[in-house]
Order: sequence, then structure tokens, then C-alpha cells
Amino acid sequence: MSNLNKLDFTALEVSERNYLKWVQEVKLHLTAKGIRATIEAPTDNKPVDEAQKATTMIFIRRHIHDALETEYLTKEDPRTFWLALADHFDHQKDVYLPKARHNWQHLHFQDFKSMNEYKSEVCRIRSLLKFCKVELIESDLLENTYSTF
Repeated sequence: MSNLNKLDFTALEVSERNYLKWVQEVKLHLTAKGIRATIEAPTDNKPVDEAQKATTMIFIRRHIHDALETEYLTKEDPRTFWLALADHFDHQKDVYLPKARHNWQHLHFQDFKSMNEYKSEVCRIRSLLKFCKVELIESDLLENTYSTF
């Protein structure tokens, strides 16, 4: 049965297409609710109580696709549930890095109708590379722009 409750953000899809955005949304919402510690490594100074764990599980299950909910039905601890989802979906960096590098190498100013379109594409590729822990410095940006003329 489809999730009829109004969601705070888009549910995690089976296709993995929105995993990265979904992770950020969940972390932000759990932080706002003061229960982010339920999905992070345990610390000695602040134990997590069962009510917080239950609240986190309800929240996360409300925001995943029904097929995923069924697949991970046996997970009762939010930390193990979070790690299981990460194990299943968190290979996105391996997928994005080669594509971002390819896009960066084949980015040409003359392929765009306006400077804004070009800048937008540069920002998109740069953020993907940054996500994959590859930093572009200003000289890289200038070199790429100059080489297209």
C-alpha cells in the first residue's frame, strides 16, 4: 500500500537516483528533531534511549519506497538500518567520479548559448567533483575556460 502521509521530502527510491539528496534531508531532519545521534556511531557521553530510536525508525521508514521498507523490515535499530542502506546504496561516488571527470575534460565554452549556462554547468561539475573529494583550484577553472577559445 502506498504511503498516504504527507512526506517532509521525497522518499528514497529503489532506483537509487535520489539517495544522496535523501541522505542529506534525513540528516537535517533528524538534527532538527534532536535525534541524529541515533544513526551515528555511539558515544559514551550521551546514550540514545529507545523512544528516540523508535522515532528515528518511524521517520526513516516513512521516507523510503515500500519495496525497500519490506526488504529491511527486520532491521529494528536505526544505526544498523542506516548502515545497511549505506551499504546497499552508497557506491554513488564510484559512479559519479568518472562521469564528472569526463564532463570536465569535455567542457567547452562554445557549446553553450550563454555565459550563465556555461557557469551553471561548471558549478554542477565542480560540486560533483567536490562531493567525490576532488578539488578544482582556480587555475584549473581558468585553464579549462581558456583552452576552449
